[in-house]
Amino acid sequence: MNTKPKALILQATGTNRDPDAAAAIELAGGLPTVLPINALHADPARLHAYQMLVLPGGFSYGDALGAGRLLAADMRWLFQEELARFVEAGKPVIGICNGFQALVKSGWLPGLPPTGGDERGGAHATLTRNASNRFECRWVWLEPNPNSPCVFTRGLTERIYCPVAHGEGRFVPRDETVLADLRANGQIVVTYTTADGNGPVDYPDNPNGSTANIAGICNPQGTIFGLMPHPEDHIFPEQHPRYARGERGNLGLCLFVQGLKYAAGM
Repeated sequence: MNTKPKALILQATGTNRDPDAAAAIELAGGLPTVLPINALHADPARLHAYQMLVLPGGFSYGDALGAGRLLAADMRWLFQEELARFVEAGKPVIGICNGFQALVKSGWLPGLPPTGGDERGGAHATLTRNASNRFECRWVWLEPNPNSPCVFTRGLTERIYCPVAHGEGRFVPRDETVLADLRANGQIVVTYTTADGNGPVDYPDNPNGSTANIAGICNPQGTIFGLMPHPEDHIFPEQHPRYARGERGNLGLCLFVQGLKYAAGM
């Protein structure tokens, strides 16, 4: 009897990091299944056969109408009820890059109490054009927040080194009150930092100009996690850009290991 947790990797037209996410899940000890979004729409209840949901990166629908917007619309209208049940069951969800954008645009993140907008508080924050006003593709350092409830970073103390590749990844909370709430709740999961871990953090260490150097956030329960960088693209030591010069470590694989460890109990 196979006890490995099963992870569903949702594929939309234009997403291109689903094979990378599947490799990360498998290497971390899970059983990945890549499923086109239309297949899930045809049978939304299939979602409950899995212990984790992954929304991978890539240019879903060519980023028509804005990054992640059409994927968010599909999530809202095609299988919203089943996704709500999945989340209410406490099962972990991770959205990477375009997947993070979809979680924010559909209102699942940051998941604060409603304030007259979307019933899940979707208007509390947005992801918009990079401050540089251009596509950014570079490697970045991420600092995990030890006080976050996020199930994907529990127990992590080591920084993560992985690439970013996006044109719309600047996280902007609606106002200072929302930012204060995110800090108080520990919902700021990972922040951009410098190579030596000391400030100040400016461009290009913060590649998109995100407020408070925010690279990823979670919902108050810590089960939904979204981040702009691509941890699935640094799961082998050989993927380090300076591997040939002897540099190793700070893999992004740990996020999948921790997420699957939590999912195993679902």
